[in-house]
Amino acid sequence: MTDQTTQDASRAGMAEREEFAAQIADQIESFLLALRAISREGNGSQAVSLLLLEISQVLLAGARLGAQLDFQPREEYQPDVGPEADIEEMRLRLATMLDSVDTYSFVFDPYLPEIVQSQLSDDLTSIAIDLDNGLRHYRLGNVDEALWWWQFSYVNSWGNLAGAALNALLTVVAHDRFDTDFDETVEALTVAHEMLEEPTESPR
Repeated sequence: MTDQTTQDASRAGMAEREEFAAQIADQIESFLLALRAISREGNGSQAVSLLLLEISQVLLAGARLGAQLDFQPREEYQPDVGPEADIEEMRLRLATMLDSVDTYSFVFDPYLPEIVQSQLSDDLTSIAIDLDNGLRHYRLGNVDEALWWWQFSYVNSWGNLAGAALNALLTVVAHDRFDTDFDETVEALTVAHEMLEEPTESPR
């Protein structure tokens, strides 16, 4: 392979990497903006449904990162991107909004099953911090560092938390819909039995 061919391949690889990073950055920025908006404006079941949608979408970005070969930062130590964003207010708003469904339990490692109790508001905030750290690298032009951090933190932290949060929110949606349907079914059967003067039995 000639030097020119090697240089062309290197430039092509860099262009592909930068395009991939731009796509991931767009998905992450969209998630962070949506999470802040939901914490300010969301309420009740609407907020749960929106969070379910946003986490599903950002997990797609994580899966794309996880499917890639390991990214490598240019330097042994990542460059300083300044202090973390202050999102404590967002965490408190999420906790207030989620209220009784904020606390949930999940298995952190399915191969070493130990039930962990956590709060959705804490986990969503932790995910946001991880994602925002990589986004700040990206905005400063540190593409390799951004990709490395997003991939590393996805595999080691926010991917697991996002998966657990997704399952918790899906469970809330399922209970909200199917438990209501079940209650309505019982009520309808009770009325029908009374009209027919038949003994009432709970559905099995």
